[in-house]
Amino acid sequence: MLRKYILIVVLILISGALLSQELAATVSIQSSKVDNQVDPKTFVQLQSQLKDFINQRKWTAESYGNEEKIDCNFYITIESIVSLGVYEAKLSIVSNRPVYNSAYTTPLLNMHDANFIFKYQLSQPIEFNENRVQGSDPLAANLTATLAYYIYVILGLDYDSYSLQGGKPYFNKALNIVNNAPEGSGISGWKSYDGQRNRYLLIDNFTQSGFDKLHSVLYSYYREGLDQLVEKPAVAKAAILNSLMSMQEVLEASSNTMAVPILMQGKVTEIIGIFGNADKSMKKQLITTLSAIDITNINKYKEKLE
Repeated sequence: MLRKYILIVVLILISGALLSQELAATVSIQSSKVDNQVDPKTFVQLQSQLKDFINQRKWTAESYGNEEKIDCNFYITIESIVSLGVYEAKLSIVSNRPVYNSAYTTPLLNMHDANFIFKYQLSQPIEFNENRVQGSDPLAANLTATLAYYIYVILGLDYDSYSLQGGKPYFNKALNIVNNAPEGSGISGWKSYDGQRNRYLLIDNFTQSGFDKLHSVLYSYYREGLDQLVEKPAVAKAAILNSLMSMQEVLEASSNTMAVPILMQGKVTEIIGIFGNADKSMKKQLITTLSAIDITNINKYKEKLE
């Protein structure tokens, strides 16, 4: 009987290991603007609950080892109190990806979302159901729906960076959240008309056939480019340059493309480091391309690469 019990325990432990969660996320809540109006326990508890929600929930059917978990960070800045337990906030999301044969990690997503309103009170459960995204209270549901959306975007980008079109299932899950998003007073960011940068437009770029080239861009930049830099630097640089040129083509085909500036966020230092010793013709083509896809930082590129 004892041996049978031990076997059951071992199987449970093995099963838990095989179903290890995908994310190694940190959650940080900055609430200084409203601290004198809220019970100090509120955001301490919320931060802990959200960390558990992100890290302990299974988001895919894949098995992850601890070393394979995706490094990501969620920063929530509370801007104001709308009503009792209802907050306007800004959300920043950063995810990173390791580069093969190096100790370097590359930024995969660096996203800022200013359209974040949610309801939270002490002891409120953190719940999310993909089949009922709106939940019973739209403002409470908007908290987890928004986080789940970005989690699936992170997963989609990560999988795309390792295998061509590998992120499609997760982009589709994010699209499902957009299509069934909570609706209510103050909730925004889920509709195409909610400003020039919103969740609808971002996931539209990764799920509509007109933007298929973005998936090959991700694969080429990361898997064929960065991952090969140590062993095949010339081939890797060519792949990275081609991926940037493909971004330019996407942007020229649709000037409202939101994904291109998002993918270029945080890439200045990385790109300068990669092409610092490239030949003049490659640098010239690179500057031309960057002038189209990252105009905000073009002077930094020119200073280092011309």
